[in-house]
Amino acid sequence: MKESALDRFIRYARIDTQSQDDSNTYPSTKKQFDLLNLLVQELQALGIQDASIDEYGYVMATVGENLPKGHPAARKVPTIGLIAHVDTSPSASGAGVNPQVLTYTGGDIVLPANPQVVIRAEENRDLAENIGKQIVTADGTTLLGADDKAGVAIIMTAVERLIASPTVLHGPIRIAFTPDEEVGNGTKYFDIKKFGTAAAYTLDGDSVGELNKETFSANSAIITVHGRNIHPGSAKGIMVNSLRTMADIIVRLPRYMAPETTEGYEPYIHPHQMEGEEAKTVLRILLRDFNTAGLNIQEEILRRIVADVQPLHPKARIELQIKESYRNMRDSLEKDPRVLDCLWEATRRTGLEPSWVPIRGGTDGSRLTESGLPTPNIFTGGHNYHGPTEWLAVEGMEKSIETVMQLAQVWVEKALT
Repeated sequence: MKESALDRFIRYARIDTQSQDDSNTYPSTKKQFDLLNLLVQELQALGIQDASIDEYGYVMATVGENLPKGHPAARKVPTIGLIAHVDTSPSASGAGVNPQVLTYTGGDIVLPANPQVVIRAEENRDLAENIGKQIVTADGTTLLGADDKAGVAIIMTAVERLIASPTVLHGPIRIAFTPDEEVGNGTKYFDIKKFGTAAAYTLDGDSVGELNKETFSANSAIITVHGRNIHPGSAKGIMVNSLRTMADIIVRLPRYMAPETTEGYEPYIHPHQMEGEEAKTVLRILLRDFNTAGLNIQEEILRRIVADVQPLHPKARIELQIKESYRNMRDSLEKDPRVLDCLWEATRRTGLEPSWVPIRGGTDGSRLTESGLPTPNIFTGGHNYHGPTEWLAVEGMEKSIETVMQLAQVWVEKALT
């Protein structure tokens, strides 16, 4: 192959594509186009003539069917899609990413540009599976961007290998790269009809062999406290400090229902961003539950907290707003067993023991599935997303590429049954 998945990933990781909350543009940052436009050029260089980008930044392309004339599955294999997002999280800097490639020998990893940032073995069980193998980290000053540039590199490498391997028989495969997934808008203008697939797969997972058909159902809550500011020297009986009111709200959020105290299928209420001063404070909260009905319970918890705090600060005005984000894709995915069966079999054929693991988060696949396009998720080998301790298993990327290659072939076989 002309370029390895690792080399591709390093190139992509160095391009700043961080998205931005509360932007008035789409994509939320223009710099995402730097990578999106590059991907169009690289797809065209591979000979894909229909590779294109639209005004919203969606890149789409087609790897055509290569079944020989007379093959019993010719023109019977449904079109499938492969999707990854180019943006990185607003939670940590994506500028000046300096990937570090090392052979892991065990123990903790102290990152070179900031020794205070340590990837701890006790917190990363998958590190033990990579002793003697290559991994990639950032240098301690930025995130790495494996979420989801690892997925982008996997798809691009798989496309190149499919084109270069005529004996690997496959039906039509559509490719899509999206912006703004990290700020919840990855599919806002995604044209499912134009994409034209029967099913799709996002390359946006983590541990090797883990497959995802379940995500949280998600809402977001915004609590706004309106106070009144005045010079503190003459504030008695006049100032209404919104920060104090918000502090009383935060301290009442249930500790048993927080990301740091929950795992598996347990729900959480997560205050993740706050801006404020005396006159106005805004708190943003993530509401997550695998059971969609549980979101109503979480909303009621917040409403009770607001009701309890309001009498303590009678001059403050407290507002609570709930917004729908995405829904668990499990129920819709299970309506067409082929989509999941083909993925399971493809992963098994790489020599891995696949497992279905719930995502304590969401992907573009959550909304696409809800909109009628079944889209489960495939591992990439990345870990510790959204922060400077992020790392990527190179073997995980390679196994993901193998899974994609096998997936294309399994769909051909499924068309014959």
